[in-house]
Amino acid sequence: MILETIQTPADLKKLPLEQFSPLAEELREFLLQTVSETGGHLGSNLGVVELTLALHYCFTTPQDKIIWDVGHQAYIHKILTGRRERFHTQRQYKGLSGFPKRSESEHDAFGVGHASTSISAALGMAVASSLDGRKNNVIAVIGDGSLTGGIAFEGLNQAGHLKKNLIVVLNDNEMSISKNVGAFSAFVSRKMTTQNFRELKKEMKELLNNIPSFGKDILKFARRAENSLKSFLTPGALFEALGFDYIGPIDGHDLPGLIEMFSNARELDGPLLIHVMTTKGKGYHPAETTPDKFHGVGAFDLSTGKAPSKPTVPSYTEIFGRTMVELGKADPAIVAITAAMPDGTGLNYFAEALPDRFFDVGIAEQHGLCFAAGLAADGLKPVAAIYSSFVQRAYDQVFHDICLQNLPVVIAMDRAGLVGDDGPTHHGAFDLSYLRHLPGLTFMAPKDENELRHMLKTALALNAPVAIRYPRGAGYGVPLDQELRLLPVGKGDLLRTGNDLSIIAIGSTVIPALEAAETLATQGIGAAVVNARFIKPLDETLILEQARSTGRILTVEENVLQGGFGSAILELLQDHGLTGVQVRRLGIPDFYVEQGSQAQLRSDLGIDAAGIVAAAQEFVKN
Repeated sequence: MILETIQTPADLKKLPLEQFSPLAEELREFLLQTVSETGGHLGSNLGVVELTLALHYCFTTPQDKIIWDVGHQAYIHKILTGRRERFHTQRQYKGLSGFPKRSESEHDAFGVGHASTSISAALGMAVASSLDGRKNNVIAVIGDGSLTGGIAFEGLNQAGHLKKNLIVVLNDNEMSISKNVGAFSAFVSRKMTTQNFRELKKEMKELLNNIPSFGKDILKFARRAENSLKSFLTPGALFEALGFDYIGPIDGHDLPGLIEMFSNARELDGPLLIHVMTTKGKGYHPAETTPDKFHGVGAFDLSTGKAPSKPTVPSYTEIFGRTMVELGKADPAIVAITAAMPDGTGLNYFAEALPDRFFDVGIAEQHGLCFAAGLAADGLKPVAAIYSSFVQRAYDQVFHDICLQNLPVVIAMDRAGLVGDDGPTHHGAFDLSYLRHLPGLTFMAPKDENELRHMLKTALALNAPVAIRYPRGAGYGVPLDQELRLLPVGKGDLLRTGNDLSIIAIGSTVIPALEAAETLATQGIGAAVVNARFIKPLDETLILEQARSTGRILTVEENVLQGGFGSAILELLQDHGLTGVQVRRLGIPDFYVEQGSQAQLRSDLGIDAAGIVAAAQEFVKN
């Protein structure tokens, strides 16, 4: 196999070009075989095989910098940069990251995981190279989906202003352009980057400038004609208005064409945007025909493309989505917002049932929450469903546009806590800390999927800012109440009494706390268990009663300990002078948690039932 001879990009440069096409097929076979067993982001990586080969053939990493936006499309890059033999560990416990990671390889120029950051990061590197007098190339590879993020345009805007040497590759796998136009435009764009063409263009410019009277007029006309032709044939007018030279659209699966184009482009000065058309899922029929189903996948049968049967217990995401439909049909003021994640957030059900009141804003969380604030300011009841780690990107909108104005926006934070295989860029481990201090915000977390339904109804009835956090994955399979009810705001639930200590848990840690209490009871330790329900406002009465009753409080949360739920309990006790109460906090310590199954990570951190038992035993003993 050709692939087995490639340990570094330097090996790739030694290959004769006629071996690149069979190498591309070997890469696809290797990728399919591995991801079908481990899961991962498949469709986007199948689509960039030729593009990645061309980039690594024409540029020299790590001297040249390639920044992959999000990183969903960087698997081929990882395979070609010395990680093929360990690739089966990607997204596994203590294995390779599913995203580019600076500590993993010198060829990973920038760590990514969230969308739309590549252009800004690449521009920073381009400026650094310029200041240091280096002559390397900096390339940002960004998908058309990531280009919906505002930060991408902020980067483009400054890059066009600074005029530094920067190549932006727009990997477009959605836009429909006819083959004839695409082929002609690719030919024109490639020829316009050749050395001979650029020298001829420079000589003609000098010649026309030296012709008396009408030479400059001819030059102006020639520029207008060139720009008009390019704008007519290509979608590049916007990028050229931002100060970029535009090349494209280029067939992203035409290896000779890509190599010729990149070889020419690396000699150009100033910012350049290369528009490349690729097919998501290229080379695997199930992924090509249903690319949305093969963006991120678990293990699947390679021969059929089908995943193993799903668990019978519905996920929190599904329960949320179906409850939204139920509430939306009963109240025409309810609208739903997602940031490019209708399926991932469960709002696909709402979109199907009530399409006129469903809004997908793209990968633009800041806009999505400010948009929600505008809807709320004019009388509607918006629910914005966004992953916890992505709400981080819109903190100012929560503070300034929603809470400061006391607008009734409900922020439904899916994937709160530990998400598993996607690792530290996606763990929702910080929201309790960065939201609980905002004035006017009601913040809650359900112990199970049934309580999530009631919290959603409660949130929509409050006419105030509300955040609800809930975990990734299946619920507990508890019976679902047919009738939704309002929960008393700021009131927890004493689930079990005990005299030796009080375990006060929030959200996903409540059921493990109950299991731990049952085990402790067999050892003669009486543990009370409180389902706090609300991070803000806290049930001060119930918590203070438990503090005075047992004298020991063990808090449990799936969030960082600093500034989290346990910190809120400590603040409450201090404010009421109960400084003699002993408190222990279980949660996530002061480090970034790597990838692994949720169960494995919770066990490592001691926030599962066994960890709570061990902490309680030591607490009572000491």
